[in-house]
Amino acid sequence: MDTLDTRYGPLAADGLVERHPDGSLRAAFAAAPFALDTAIGRLTPQYSIDDTRRMHKPPVTFFPNGQARSVPLEHRTVVHTPVGPLPAELVTFHENGAIARVFPLNGKLSGYWTEADEAGLAETLRVATPIGTLYAKLVAVAFDPAGRLRSLTLWPGEEVTVRAPCGNAPVRLGLSFHPGGALRSLEPAKPLEVATPVGPLWAYDPDAVGISGDDNSLVFDGDGQVTRLATVRSAVTARLPDGSRQELAPLVRDSICGDGDQELTPLVLEFTADTLRASHGTAAPFAVL
Repeated sequence: MDTLDTRYGPLAADGLVERHPDGSLRAAFAAAPFALDTAIGRLTPQYSIDDTRRMHKPPVTFFPNGQARSVPLEHRTVVHTPVGPLPAELVTFHENGAIARVFPLNGKLSGYWTEADEAGLAETLRVATPIGTLYAKLVAVAFDPAGRLRSLTLWPGEEVTVRAPCGNAPVRLGLSFHPGGALRSLEPAKPLEVATPVGPLWAYDPDAVGISGDDNSLVFDGDGQVTRLATVRSAVTARLPDGSRQELAPLVRDSICGDGDQELTPLVLEFTADTLRASHGTAAPFAVL
């Protein structure tokens, strides 16, 4: 066991110790109780393994300036955040010490502990957002370096209704905010008709994966205008300068299951002041008008 000097005091560590190129501490596994005084309260990193949920002990990580970056917690702890108190099993920080993300749960998924088992422990949390108070089961709550709410990531299967520029919108997977508090993006839980620069379209992406709520398929600018959407129910016909027409539509392809069925790849449209970009899914644009 090694004793490492940190800005929070001596850290008793075992196992591999990682360092940044300048020699500063990058990651270490806590071997004994160790308290960190942070912007969201006093935290004790995980130093033991006591159940099948947490079969591995993740390390505490640090930025080159010594600020803690990622802190898995020994016990579920209520932390004080800009949106109110939240329970946490893992927290991450920005380099300036501000909270970056709060994860209410941090179990290790395996053959012995499934996502369904972990979801069974998730509780409905109250979060004060710029568009009103939301109640939901959350995978993570994210903040920017200034302490403003950046995004909410919802548990798979969880759905909330929020006040959006297009009206009340059912949301799954996640939603995010502009620094000023306006809604930046959301993942529609069902096809949602929205106004766009080319007319009303039905926004919905059945392929959305929801890794985090930072970036979603329906995106608004700070004034509430749609700047991007994915759709499998709408198409756009454009008249080109030479008088011809080009249809922008979802892509129909054979199912990857190889059973003869067909499936849709969403049409993704991005709007700027003078440009419309069209692509299929995450592919490069096939049209720029």
